Amino acid sequence: MDLMNTRTPILSAGNVEQKREEIRRYFHATYSLDEQLYDTLASPGAFYLRPEPLRHPLIFYLGHTATFYINKLIVAKITNQRINPRFESMFAVGVDEMSWDDLNEAHYDWPTPAEVKAYRDQVRTFVDEIIRTMPLAIPIHWDHPFWVILMGIEHQRIHLETSSVIVRRLPIERVRQLPSWNICPQTGEAPSNELLSVAGGRVVLGKSKDHPLYGWDNEFGRQENDVWDFAASRYLVSNREYLSFVEDRGYEHEEYWTHEGWMWVAFSQARHPLFWTESPGGYRLRTMAQVIDMPWDWPVEVNYLEAKAFCNWMARRSGKPIRLPTEAEWYRLRDLHDIPDQPYWQNAPGNINLEHWASPCPVNHFRFGEFFDLIGNVWQWTETPITGFEGFAVHPFYDDFSTPTFDTQHNLIKGGSWISTGNEATRDSRYAFRRHFFQHAGLRYVQSAQSPVLAEGMYERDAAVSQYCDFHYGETHFGIPSFPAQCATACCRYARELPRRKALDLGCAVGRASFELAKEFDLVTGIDFSARFIRVALQLKEKGSVRFELVEEGDIVSYHEASLSELTLERMASRVEFFQGDATNLKPQFTGYDLILAANLVDRLHDPRKFLEAIHERLNPGGVLVITSPYTWLEEFTKKEHWLGGFRQGGEPYMTLDALRDLLGPHFVMLDAPQNVEFVIRETRRKFQHTVAELTAWRRAC
Repeated sequence: MDLMNTRTPILSAGNVEQKREEIRRYFHATYSLDEQLYDTLASPGAFYLRPEPLRHPLIFYLGHTATFYINKLIVAKITNQRINPRFESMFAVGVDEMSWDDLNEAHYDWPTPAEVKAYRDQVRTFVDEIIRTMPLAIPIHWDHPFWVILMGIEHQRIHLETSSVIVRRLPIERVRQLPSWNICPQTGEAPSNELLSVAGGRVVLGKSKDHPLYGWDNEFGRQENDVWDFAASRYLVSNREYLSFVEDRGYEHEEYWTHEGWMWVAFSQARHPLFWTESPGGYRLRTMAQVIDMPWDWPVEVNYLEAKAFCNWMARRSGKPIRLPTEAEWYRLRDLHDIPDQPYWQNAPGNINLEHWASPCPVNHFRFGEFFDLIGNVWQWTETPITGFEGFAVHPFYDDFSTPTFDTQHNLIKGGSWISTGNEATRDSRYAFRRHFFQHAGLRYVQSAQSPVLAEGMYERDAAVSQYCDFHYGETHFGIPSFPAQCATACCRYARELPRRKALDLGCAVGRASFELAKEFDLVTGIDFSARFIRVALQLKEKGSVRFELVEEGDIVSYHEASLSELTLERMASRVEFFQGDATNLKPQFTGYDLILAANLVDRLHDPRKFLEAIHERLNPGGVLVITSPYTWLEEFTKKEHWLGGFRQGGEPYMTLDALRDLLGPHFVMLDAPQNVEFVIRETRRKFQHTVAELTAWRRAC
């Protein structure tokens, strides 16, 4: 099997069993390639270093790509079997540099690489069996069970690239060059760059749900852009071309930098690109596993802030409107050159998909008409912060892939790099990173009189999230008080005799109850499975407000803003923390609480019995558990065999309250008769859900 040259499968055609075997081979090639990357580490100790403090050590990613398969198969209800619950909690959340990513090393007792690799072997065998036996029909679309398998594979290929950047930042003595990861031997004088004309036109972005290739949710939908005529640099900016900016003391002149960029320069003390190293003989270049003489004709690799500063420097020096391309301009340039898409090409037309080298190569090696490197070599930063196209919908099995980046702080990179494989190497891929982050990314500059249209602020448009923003922070409806506030009040009443040091809000959604509990507790931890909700809760904690849209009627929406100050909760922000997590498989550090609130949670868990049987372990003796639920059992969330109640047992009705008594009885004493708590959720101006939840309170007895 050629690990360095595999293609994402075509999902719309083919023989069923041949397609099954093709996906199976793709899975194993991906898995093996991922493991081969870690063979570049020279010793086990390298797995625990953190050369990038805003990312986990590599031991995390070694485990993360395997646990992702299991966690998503459980979310998709393809299996309810865990292989190693501890690992599948520890390695669960891997969104780089998101605020809910728990990067506190004190919370982790990392396993050995051998233990993680043994676990990976178990996962490989498990997933292989699912691929072999799960029903398969063609076409495979995003509602198809096999989509989850492709999701795991393409996710693993993303981390192949992001982990390679972490490897590249390890101390050089901690890595070793492997023959299978050969760097390009070619270098020479860098060509002189120049601007070439590009005809403008209409650009249509996005793809439909019947597209033949796997895609992430942000790729689907439609957006049309009218691009004016512009000029683009013939080559990617080379190390030599960028050297002029460095030698002109570009890192010392604030006028070239955005405010964000200048703050980054002050913090990082950067004076040249990250992967340049200084030596007595001049600059050298750090590749993934070697330090080599500077190949001046290779593309420079910088973050967005540096790329933007370089363009501003060029604009000042030339008097021309030089900037980075927009996403639409990048597509216009690409589409004018009839470049075959992966997996349809015979051979990679650029330095991409690991089909050529495990490093960049000269910027004048891969020609596309009059231009070079329209795809491949290194990613190309754009002026465009990522957002969804018209018709964007979150994939229900991976709700935190795209929406956490729709914050105007993550700019798109286009074109792929030498290690971009699978979906990353396709025309429609859309990946974005924070502007100070490093990938294998550089730049091409453009000259255009057309000003980029950039989002300044965002209204939350996700319908479910907007509804919950209103539910938690909006106006009351029909005189019914805020449900999260009612829950918090009840919790504090039952906790009168408790120390009130720590409280846990499980299923916290967008966080109102967490802030309310912080009035009485020293520290409140809010945890929710949905990153979409956690993102809003964190925004409120960090910025104090959130803006959101509500549907009035049809396509007509109204615009709203909620703030902690309006609810006199702003002082509570310092006492609240938020994390993404699975209530049925929490990390070990979430323990020692005086109170736990599980509001409208149990009937949304895939295994509520497991949750109830273990929740006492998270409470201090004498601590209080408060549960609310309308007991709305739906197979959409919980398979029928896992329902707690709502069926007949021994011929008699067995209700959820009966199950709570039975399951909590060994460790808890019920404190009071159940209470009704009403709530209203607004759907549109004239449609509301009126629900009555039942609240029960339980004291841990042992």
